[in-house]
Amino acid sequence: MVFTPDAEESLQAAVALVNAGEPPVTLVTVAELDEFFVRYGYTGRHDRTRAELDQVLALQPRLRELLVADRDSAAHLVNEMLADAGAVPQLVRHPPVDWHIHAVPADAPLATRILVETAMAMIDVIREDELSRLAVCADSDCEGLVLDLSRNRSRRYCSTTCSNRNAQAAHRARRAEVQPRSHSSR
Repeated sequence: MVFTPDAEESLQAAVALVNAGEPPVTLVTVAELDEFFVRYGYTGRHDRTRAELDQVLALQPRLRELLVADRDSAAHLVNEMLADAGAVPQLVRHPPVDWHIHAVPADAPLATRILVETAMAMIDVIREDELSRLAVCADSDCEGLVLDLSRNRSRRYCSTTCSNRNAQAAHRARRAEVQPRSHSSR
């Protein structure tokens, strides 16, 4: 584990939220927001409305900016986000998670909680100088983000789709190199 479990989950959620705006767009309904809420372990207020979905989707550019920023810029953005939200870190415990940090009340809007929890997770990333764990997908046709939590820092693609597309392209390129040689030996 690179970061605390709650930091990892917040980073995964932020990357998923940003990537949900990339083709194919995957977060367009309130039901999909409900799934996102559960999948990434959010607790507290969840209005289940189109307005809430729109507020959450409006975070995408700001989160992208934070997640791809250099270390000094990321620190500035984190401080700005926390100040704007009036964040006051507190230890909380709720099933199934033991003591961890929340920095806004449980009744704060979901978009505020997502933004603040991402900023709090980025504190760990910045302090550990691990921004290299966040990158833009290596697929030249994709702008998705990658969160690499692997031990060997080998993750380069945002999804299996991008990884497979690049593996197939590399395979076709290798085959194209081999085929002309086999015909010339006759």
